[in-house]
Amino acid sequence: MRRIVAQLFISLDGVVEAPDQWHFPYFNDEMGQAVGGTLGDADTYLIGRKTYDSFAGAWPDRELAGEEDAEMAKTLGDTRKIVVSRQPLEFTWRNSELLRGDLVEAVTALKNEPGGTIGMSGSVSVVRQLLAAGLLDQLHLLVHPIVVGKGLKLFGDGEQPIPLTLDSSETFRTGVLNLFYSPAKDAPQGTYEDAKKAL
Repeated sequence: MRRIVAQLFISLDGVVEAPDQWHFPYFNDEMGQAVGGTLGDADTYLIGRKTYDSFAGAWPDRELAGEEDAEMAKTLGDTRKIVVSRQPLEFTWRNSELLRGDLVEAVTALKNEPGGTIGMSGSVSVVRQLLAAGLLDQLHLLVHPIVVGKGLKLFGDGEQPIPLTLDSSETFRTGVLNLFYSPAKDAPQGTYEDAKKAL
């Protein structure tokens, strides 16, 4: 079965909205390798419509410009992109298609297709739904040492708890935490009576 890995830039207070307004001061060679590794390992991208619109409005032009980010832009363009949207879309970016049908059913079918890793970037609503449905295999968070103070957060109030397991962690020179989580097989158990023994 194929794996789905979602990568997000996130602030210390949980904000994932508009990272272009706060994360570039922390983007160095370490982060470049981390971002390129997660997205570069994928042969398919699964993204929401807003993220697709943002990417399609920027990356094709960057590829044509032929500057330092042209190689990344070409990789994104060459990779199969499946867009989650309730509305029909007209695609201008090559290798783009619409995910058809119910999200959980369609993604389950996609995971059962032959192929490699399915990568995600942004697309917070889709990430939340797939995590809740048990379809997300790994959550890659790049936690920035900044409190943004406003904007959409990765997790909203009122959602069911989802226990996670920390697979790996790394601290970049900028203070960014490079964290990989996967869904925990069992929720941890314990009470204050258990915790008192560690005090």
